[in-house]
Amino acid sequence: MRRLISRVLLGLLAIGVAGFFIPEHIVIPVQGASRTDWNPQSFWFEPWGQSGVHKGIDIFAKQGKPVISAVPGIVIYQGQLGIGGNVVAVLGPKWRVHYYAHLAEAAPAPRFVAAGQPIGAVGTSGNAAGKPPHLHYAVLSVVPLLWRLSAANRVGSKSSSSIRGRY
Repeated sequence: MRRLISRVLLGLLAIGVAGFFIPEHIVIPVQGASRTDWNPQSFWFEPWGQSGVHKGIDIFAKQGKPVISAVPGIVIYQGQLGIGGNVVAVLGPKWRVHYYAHLAEAAPAPRFVAAGQPIGAVGTSGNAAGKPPHLHYAVLSVVPLLWRLSAANRVGSKSSSSIRGRY
């Protein structure tokens, strides 16, 4: 029994480590969009909402423009989430979750998606109602990256304002 448990744990560890070595080639998640379609300052400040922190970027586009998966991965959630409205979450390489919010609609996505595959359409759902159509796109790490933790990147710290100025 111990041998079986140790083999299972070793297998899980191998899968976990292997996930970090899968190449991550991110594409812009709105079909036809370029880097000029978002304001880099929007990553750090949300002038529309209740929070002073906006973790992600807003990519502005015409209502209904296709939203595509930025990476290959597994669709882990598709549905409604409060302020995000219609959302899709994709678990991609490096154990990162790619979060797509404010969709007009979420395309019936297969369990596995390729980078560039349509997963929805730009919209104004959730707290984006009444605002210009856009995709809120965020990338979250499932595994805590403790080696990246510092006082400089904590919201509310004295040095976090200097970070805001760099983006």
